[in-house]
This record gives sequence, structure tokens and C-alpha cells, in this order.
Amino acid sequence: MGHIGITEVILIVLAIIVLFGAKKLPEIGSALGKAIREFRKAGKDIEDEVKSDVEDKDNGQKS
Repeated sequence: MGHIGITEVILIVLAIIVLFGAKKLPEIGSALGKAIREFRKAGKDIEDEVKSDVEDKDNGQKS
């Protein structure tokens, strides 16, 4: 349970085509790609900020 097989993927793709139509799929894919890129960028920014805060805190305690 929890694993998605090829049959489920095909059914999901068919449902998306029926709901949105084939002409809208490129737009949906593009918007989804942009959203994923923004989410990853935000996650990376947060990770970098936390690392720099930890490094600053470590440097302050060592002095």
C-alpha cells in the first residue's frame, strides 16, 4: 500500500486529460514546473540561512 503502479499513473493522466483537455496540459505543466522550482529555491534559501545562523552562533561562542 502506498506504491503507485503504472495502472494508477495511466488513470491519473487520463483523468487530467479529461478534466483539463489536451490543449491546457502544456500550460499546467509549465505552471507546475515553475511552482516546483520556486519551492526548491525557497527551501534552499531557508537552508542556507539556517546554516549561516548556526555558523554565526558557533563563531560567537568560540570567541
